[in-house]
Amino acid sequence: MANNSGVNKRQITDLVDQSIQINTHCFVVTADNRYILACGFWDKSFRVYSTETGKLTQIVFGHWDVVTCLARSESYIGGDCYIVSGSRDATLLLWYWSGRHHIIGDNPNNSDYPAPRAVLTGHDHEVVCVSVCAELGLVISGAKEGPCLVHTITGDLLRALEGPELCLRPRLISVSSEGHCIIYYERGRFCNFSINGKLLAQMEVNDSTRAVLLSSDGQNLVTGGDNGVVEVWQACDFKQLYIYPGCDAGIRAMDLSHDQRTLITGMASGSIVAFNIDFNRWHYEHQNRY
Repeated sequence: MANNSGVNKRQITDLVDQSIQINTHCFVVTADNRYILACGFWDKSFRVYSTETGKLTQIVFGHWDVVTCLARSESYIGGDCYIVSGSRDATLLLWYWSGRHHIIGDNPNNSDYPAPRAVLTGHDHEVVCVSVCAELGLVISGAKEGPCLVHTITGDLLRALEGPELCLRPRLISVSSEGHCIIYYERGRFCNFSINGKLLAQMEVNDSTRAVLLSSDGQNLVTGGDNGVVEVWQACDFKQLYIYPGCDAGIRAMDLSHDQRTLITGMASGSIVAFNIDFNRWHYEHQNRY
């Protein structure tokens, strides 16, 4: 992550653990875009950086092994939100981000040793993906192998989301406040679960997907991967709504602008591509077609 324009050189140069594959799960940006949280460091911490200066502002310890993934909930007024860290130690920790003090934890006088709000256990392997929804009060997480788990934000294990046969290795998770939980498994398999654990839909795609995204209303799923093609689906039943012309490199990361009008993708080539996106039109056309 670098911006090498002259005086304004901002880079995160801290060494990550050699065994960690850096991907979108390793980073979280706060709602005001002023701080980046990053994980994967050899000292089992995750760290907070200022986007303005690139300076390290906080180091957070709590796990017994390398932190492998981070996620943040939607923000409350004032910018407060939950942060969840998943680790190779097979646990997850739930933290509180203070929008007022721009630190993990409630106490600015004790920013060196913040305490997690909850410890989430139940996985047998390294945690590789996680999603947190403050509105539902839930954390959904996936480990290298085994079912995804649903915890409350107080740390209680509610249920396991057992995928169909061959859906064994979850890699990406996205949850909507409507209660849809989209999970991407290795080898192109997608499942949509209700938060009560019911399998609502499944599909197989011909791509190694690297990024998934739900629109703010939870109705649309956007996917992208090694083929360099952005596809838009109806989240509830995986009906395809739109497919963009392919890009000349694989897609590694995606995000939507606040007004849901622009999709930004980070490419394997190092470039960033912006797409115009119109969910309403595609829904209208899809309804007319069928």
